[in-house]
Amino acid sequence: MQEFISAFGAKFYSAFIDGNRWQLYLGGIWVTIKLTAFAMLIGCVLGVLVASVRATYDLTEQNRRGFLLRLLNGAAKFYITVIRGTPLVVQLLIIYFVIFSNTRNQMAVAVIAFGVNSGAYVAEMVRGGIMSVDKGQMEAGRSLGLSYGTTMRLIIIPQAVKTILPALGNEFIALLKETSIVTVIGLRDLTKAAMLVGAKTYDYFLPYIAIALIYLLMVIILTWLLGKLERRLRSSER
Repeated sequence: MQEFISAFGAKFYSAFIDGNRWQLYLGGIWVTIKLTAFAMLIGCVLGVLVASVRATYDLTEQNRRGFLLRLLNGAAKFYITVIRGTPLVVQLLIIYFVIFSNTRNQMAVAVIAFGVNSGAYVAEMVRGGIMSVDKGQMEAGRSLGLSYGTTMRLIIIPQAVKTILPALGNEFIALLKETSIVTVIGLRDLTKAAMLVGAKTYDYFLPYIAIALIYLLMVIILTWLLGKLERRLRSSER
């Protein structure tokens, strides 16, 4: 038992203390959180815009759909189909090595790639939420003299957000975990930090177990925060 404790202590020291390697983990956590937050922000903005186009097309009578609306809806459907139909890691590689091949700003490229990917999924969530709102809400807004855009922004979308919040939270959690693939472009996130430590110590057990626990802790905290937000929104409806 004493030998096991001694061996474990030596491995722990080598994986976290020696050479201030704990700083690699802290830096990786910061990169992961920053990447997730900015990508989700882009995904939400892009998703709401795409969902608004798709929902407007679906809610507009066929004989009143103009050419521009048809064009935008076709572009939105193409975007959603391509993004949801191809692996995220492939999209990341294409954006980094093909589209932005002249830049080495790995963080910016990763944020764009994850934001564009998340936007396609958020768009379908938001569209489903918009379509679930009673049509009378739109008619009531228009009868008050509000424009279509103002009615969507002030009446429809806020109600849709309450409906889709659980799904949106799951997307946020999935995005947090999916950021681990940025190691393919060399970005030093949490997973890359563990890989670097393992390469220096020739022992991957503790680094990988550590980042698994860190990811788990971040997901638990995020789930708890989303639960509090849901309860607050439900209480505001009473």
